[in-house]
Amino acid sequence: MTPAADMAHDPKPGLARWLIAALGARAVQVTRFEKLGGGAIQENWALDANVTGGPHAGRQALVLRTDAASRVAASHSRAHEYAILGAAWRKGVTVPEPLGLDREGAVLGKPFYVMRRLDGTAAGHLLVRDDRWRGDRVALADRLGRELARIHAIHPAPEAEALSFLGVPTLPPGRALVEAMRDWLDGNQTSRPALEWGLRWLERHAPPAPAQLTLVHRDFRTGNYLVDDTGLTGILDWEFAGWGDPDEDIGWFCAKCWRFGAEAREAGGIGARADFYRGYEAESGRSIAPDAVAYWERMAHARWAVVALQQGARHVSGEEPSLNLALTGRRIAELEYELLTGTEP
Repeated sequence: MTPAADMAHDPKPGLARWLIAALGARAVQVTRFEKLGGGAIQENWALDANVTGGPHAGRQALVLRTDAASRVAASHSRAHEYAILGAAWRKGVTVPEPLGLDREGAVLGKPFYVMRRLDGTAAGHLLVRDDRWRGDRVALADRLGRELARIHAIHPAPEAEALSFLGVPTLPPGRALVEAMRDWLDGNQTSRPALEWGLRWLERHAPPAPAQLTLVHRDFRTGNYLVDDTGLTGILDWEFAGWGDPDEDIGWFCAKCWRFGAEAREAGGIGARADFYRGYEAESGRSIAPDAVAYWERMAHARWAVVALQQGARHVSGEEPSLNLALTGRRIAELEYELLTGTEP
C-alpha cells in the first residue's frame, strides 16, 4: 500500500507527523479530522490537534483546505491560494493565520494547507436574517469596508516575488474579464444570448485601467467572511484573487445577487451601502465613485452567471455529482435577468 493510499484510509497518523514539522512541535496528536459543510469549490476539514512543544503548544483548532473532486477554471491551486492568504496576513487583513502547506500532496495524495480555525458562521442566509448573528450592523458594514481597503493596499511591486504567479493583466481589468468569460463560453460551445449581450455591454463600457492595480479578492461577499455575536472574525476563500481594479470588489460585495434576499440592505444584505463606503473611504483615503461601482455590479452578475454554468457543468459531467452544484447551475436565468435589467438602454 502506498503512503497516499494509507493516509486516505486513516489520515490522522500522517497528518500528525506532518504537523510536527509544520508547527515546529515535539509531538502532535490529531484528535479530530472531519469534513466541514460549505466550500462549493474546495474541501474544508476541521482538524483538532494536541501539540507538545514549539510555538503552538496546546490544543489547536485548525482547518485543512484541499482540492475537491473537480474544479472551476479560474480557481487557484492550493499552493497559490496559500501564498495569497500569507500576503493578506502580513498586511494585517483579518484572515485565518496560515500555518503550513503540503505542496506535493505527500500526506493525503493531493496538496493542502492548514490554517487556524476561527469562531463564527459564514452562512449568508443566517447572517442577513438571524438577529443572533447580526451584532451591530452599522459597525459590521464599516468594518468590512475597512478590511477591503486593507486588501487593496496590497500592490504588485512589493509582492512581485511572493505573488508572481498572478501575472499583471495587459488589458484594462474589465476587458480582461470579459475576454476570459467569452473564451470559456466559446470553448465549451455554450450558447447564452442574454449573457453574450451583457458581455458586449460590459466590453463597450469598460473603464480604463486604474492608476494603481491592487490585489482584488474577487469573491468578497456575505458568505465568505465569518461573524460571531461580537462582529467580524475573518475573511475567507482567496481562490479567485488577482491584480485588478479595486472597484471590482466593491461592486461584487454590493451586487444584488449577493444580498441573500435582503435587497434593501445594499451592502451584502447586512447593512447600508453608505456605512460600507464610509469604512472603506476612511481606511483607504480614496473616494468611491458610484458610477464606477455600478459598472462592476453588472460585471458581478455576468461573472457569477459564468461561474454558475461552470458549477453546473461539474455535476452534469459526472466528475462531482452534487445537488448543490446542480442547483447552482439552475441560477443562470435569474442572473441573466439581472444583467439584462442592468444593461437595458
